[in-house]
Amino acid sequence: MTPQKSTIILIGMPGAGKSTVGIILAKQLSKDFVDTDVLIQVSQGRVLQDIVDNDGYLVLREIEELVLLGLACDNCIISTGGSAVYSDTAMNHLKTSGICVFLDVDIETLRARVNDYEVRGLAKRPDQTFAELFEERLILYRKYADVTVNCIGVTQEEVCRSIIQGIQEQTGF
Repeated sequence: MTPQKSTIILIGMPGAGKSTVGIILAKQLSKDFVDTDVLIQVSQGRVLQDIVDNDGYLVLREIEELVLLGLACDNCIISTGGSAVYSDTAMNHLKTSGICVFLDVDIETLRARVNDYEVRGLAKRPDQTFAELFEERLILYRKYADVTVNCIGVTQEEVCRSIIQGIQEQTGF
């Protein structure tokens, strides 16, 4: 991997495995791990759902954008919140130092993995169904992805191997 692109940015829906895979990948590649949802919660002193409930989903997206724009980390794995892709400015900022990897999971798998979408702190319109959110975000994930990894029916270790292979193919290293 080229020095200027030493960071791996994981994007995808909640439940795609960004945080879990990110931790494993960070250990395998000897990189720091950053979970931007945790950064948001620490910066606000409250959980994501509390922000959505009290301030609205657009405020959560604004906070997320500010947190992402404030990130300056090299040689790390970044697990973004599922709504990071709504900010073109933030995504372009992240991509200046990293390769963006979309963890692609179908909606059925996501529903099987996560049962608490109503209290998970999703930055979505109140009237929006999970299926509508999935379709809306899928377009954005594909737009920003340098590498797409199919995560259906594979282990976390296999996902990590696919990420490394995809990045090697993308960068030539």
